[in-house]
Amino acid sequence: MSQSKREQVVSHLRYIRQELREMHQGVMEDGLLPEAGEVRGVMAQMEALLELLEGKGARKNKDSDG
Repeated sequence: MSQSKREQVVSHLRYIRQELREMHQGVMEDGLLPEAGEVRGVMAQMEALLELLEGKGARKNKDSDG
């Protein structure tokens, strides 16, 4: 994995981890479930990370197989 790609992956993971921590904190401290848009946003970040790791062509082929 190239250094640039590695840095992008680390950046995505840090963002996702922070978002999930905030959601968890809201659930544990306030008993509030996250907004649907927040969950969709984190899922979109995870999809972007997966595409970055697999490459856009590999992801599309994998989706069409299932």
